[in-house]
Amino acid sequence: MSTDPETTEEARPGTPEATDPTDATDATDATDPADGTESADGAESADGAESAGEDSAAAGEGGTEAAAQQSEAAAELAAQRVERERIERRKAEKRGPVESGAKLSGTAADLLAAVRAVESGERPVTAAFDEPAPAPRRPATPEPARRPQPAPAPEPSAPAPAAVDAVRGVLAEGGAPEGLAPQVAAALGEGAGARLRSDPWLLLRVTGVRPEQADGFARALLGAECGPDDERRGRAVTGWLLEQAALAGHTALEMSALLAALAQRGVPDPDAAVQSTLAEGEALVFQDALEEPGAPARPRPAQNDKEGAQGTEGAEGAADEEEEERPVRVLVGLERYALAEESLADGLARLVNSVPKEDGPTEDWERAAGTAGGSAGELIGAVARHGLVLHTGGHASLVDPARLLHEAPALGLRAWAAAYTAGGRDDCAALLAGFDRPDGREDGTGCGTATVAGLLAGAEGPGRDADGALDLDLLIVLDAPQLDVETAALLVESLPDGARLVLSGDPAVLWSAGPGRVFADLLVTRACPQIASRVPDPGPLGELVSGIGIGELNQVEAPGKEVVIVPVRDAGEAVHRTVQLVADSVPRAIGIPAEQTVVITPGHGGAAGTRALNAALKERLNPGPGRFGGFDPGDRIAYSPAPGRTLPGQVVTADADGLHLSCAGGPVVVAREQVERSVRHGWALTAHQAAGARWPAVVAVLPGDAAQALNRPWVYTAFGRAGRHLSVVHGVEQALPRAVAEIPAKPRTTRLPALLRAQLPAAG
Repeated sequence: MSTDPETTEEARPGTPEATDPTDATDATDATDPADGTESADGAESADGAESAGEDSAAAGEGGTEAAAQQSEAAAELAAQRVERERIERRKAEKRGPVESGAKLSGTAADLLAAVRAVESGERPVTAAFDEPAPAPRRPATPEPARRPQPAPAPEPSAPAPAAVDAVRGVLAEGGAPEGLAPQVAAALGEGAGARLRSDPWLLLRVTGVRPEQADGFARALLGAECGPDDERRGRAVTGWLLEQAALAGHTALEMSALLAALAQRGVPDPDAAVQSTLAEGEALVFQDALEEPGAPARPRPAQNDKEGAQGTEGAEGAADEEEEERPVRVLVGLERYALAEESLADGLARLVNSVPKEDGPTEDWERAAGTAGGSAGELIGAVARHGLVLHTGGHASLVDPARLLHEAPALGLRAWAAAYTAGGRDDCAALLAGFDRPDGREDGTGCGTATVAGLLAGAEGPGRDADGALDLDLLIVLDAPQLDVETAALLVESLPDGARLVLSGDPAVLWSAGPGRVFADLLVTRACPQIASRVPDPGPLGELVSGIGIGELNQVEAPGKEVVIVPVRDAGEAVHRTVQLVADSVPRAIGIPAEQTVVITPGHGGAAGTRALNAALKERLNPGPGRFGGFDPGDRIAYSPAPGRTLPGQVVTADADGLHLSCAGGPVVVAREQVERSVRHGWALTAHQAAGARWPAVVAVLPGDAAQALNRPWVYTAFGRAGRHLSVVHGVEQALPRAVAEIPAKPRTTRLPALLRAQLPAAG
């Protein structure tokens, strides 16, 4: 059997349709609001996400530049002392419990205070880059959790017709598509028309709009007043680059990378553009101490010592001079992700430092661990003693958290498992149903399964208690690598005091579609126990995927045609052979019908992307005129209710209310105006869309032009979606084994490890 199959979902320069506003899912379509997926592990984003954030190796340069600027520290000392007193007063005002989402807290609040000091003239803008984090963080002792409000409505209210009409007039005047009016009105809020007229570059806040398009719009409105050095343009492009970086998975950008990306986008004075953005409160600046190679992890003493040195007499400053020289990196990020990482770090530290709720006696825990045995027993033992536990392993290792869930009621725990996809939820439920129940306990008592989205929305799970916390004692999150930083923060904030959290998943798969790499960051910081499952994925497919996970593309024996390689010469042949496999070969030779087979390809655009493959598959499997916005009853679809979330389903019908779908066994109605942005045909998916789910058969399509997009996590994720059979339509020759052996996941810039080390001195 040949093992040369694969490709990745990155956006490469020149990829067809790379600027389609409905395609942010892949590397090929890095700005799609509906999918937001593949761009997360982002290919070389033509939008500037690549230049803005993919290259984290250049990160340290930003810290070096910032350190050089600290030669002005003496001149700034008095001003910084005043600012520190101001920050301390603000912190004292905010001591009590803070309702989630109501106010900023911790470091994020201090940073915002510094920005407002710039606005009021109390300090010069340049000082924003010279000062480390404003104050030592409070110790992470057990404290009441900040409770989120139960499930806000996912869709914002539509803008008023008058506001849309006003925006439409401004768009027409500037030669922009009037169809953007509802999105502009929703993005800019009250007075959107007037705001857009006074600052045409605000058009960049609409997903899919690029700087060159906003420049043309601004020239049409402003005429001779429009220029590349306009302060409004610098702020807008800075914010746009930070948004593009978030699509690529970063929660912040190195200052050096951001300045370089601004220069690439024609901003004459990148530093002034960043400072203006900070002064307007549209972004925040951070300094994180870098760990010295080979040195033990420390809770950012350099930052705290520097803060003390800058606010005390010269003798103390001299005592801490050595610490001041410790390297730092300067980061710039959007407020929403800064708040999410701060909140997540606080919540995780609370779990690590808290004593779990008293429940069953010790002998009951020991009995449960001994009965389960193996890695499942180790997991139960770790959960008995700790509030936060990580569990790693492939798909077969799901049996370990399922066993923990099964034992939880007998230990006095109200326990729930939440999976990223409905398929993961159902797999866990099936395993749970297969265990023998202890005597005297009815099936399902005290435990259950849900999806993460359903749990947070209140549509699934135990509901919330009077304080707004989830009504449970143990939460097991499956497919944890798919958690972005905002979802993870909301989950952790939702846990009641004394609850336990288990994050379980396969660390080799693609990271989350949204910003952050929560599971990987936690594994790196080693802030809590980590249990590695000893349950291997079975059969030839398990052997193949396990090898890929360690960088080896092995040839495996597949007597039952579990793995088949189909070589092709070009993209046209790849599409033809894919349709043949799905519609004929796999059903006939393997016995798996077309409706149980999924096609996985690197991106949406291109001659063998999801669009081309879905068109060909629809013509063969469910031909029709597409009378419902391009869809017909019986079409397989991929519905994205929010960026990064994909629900496979099928079209049922359509009427005045919208497109009626069946997703995960339940009815869904998509409003007519949302169909184009949130519904795609779903015979062919990207690997990010498929992450967290499995199908009996998978056809992985690797056309020749995908060679540069390949990396190990993409190959691992795409191949690992197959339960019984994998066909690889292979046109990338030696690029596949090279990608598996040599190309790891693209780095992401996040602050979570530094935040955790600051709160947990033992981390690392």
